[in-house]
Amino acid sequence: MAQAEAARNVLGGRLETCGTDPVTGFYRTGCCETGPDDSGAHLVCAVVTDEFLTFSKRVGNDLSTPRMGFPGLKAGDPWCVCALRWIEALQHGVAPPIVLAATHESMLQLVPIETLMHYALDREMV
Repeated sequence: MAQAEAARNVLGGRLETCGTDPVTGFYRTGCCETGPDDSGAHLVCAVVTDEFLTFSKRVGNDLSTPRMGFPGLKAGDPWCVCALRWIEALQHGVAPPIVLAATHESMLQLVPIETLMHYALDREMV
């Protein structure tokens, strides 16, 4: 598992915490850190919207329904989203806003920083 202290964000700084209520991240550390066993590449710290949750459910990943200790997400919750799911949502016009400081630097291999900045809630940090 990647260590939060060593992980970097898309701005080149230390990877910040994405969310702790509910606790997010592939490793449930609150950070969008990744490692070899994270086949979904949970890199993007998204603040989910109703549109994104509906889209995600429609394409097979229901994040809004509570189950087995997971409370389900609601609009406004921060969540580490799979890189390809966020890109798919982008292509369908429902990409949720993101937090650059909490989005893993590996996302830059898939999406240009300019695109990420367009969706960033923390643009003023750049």
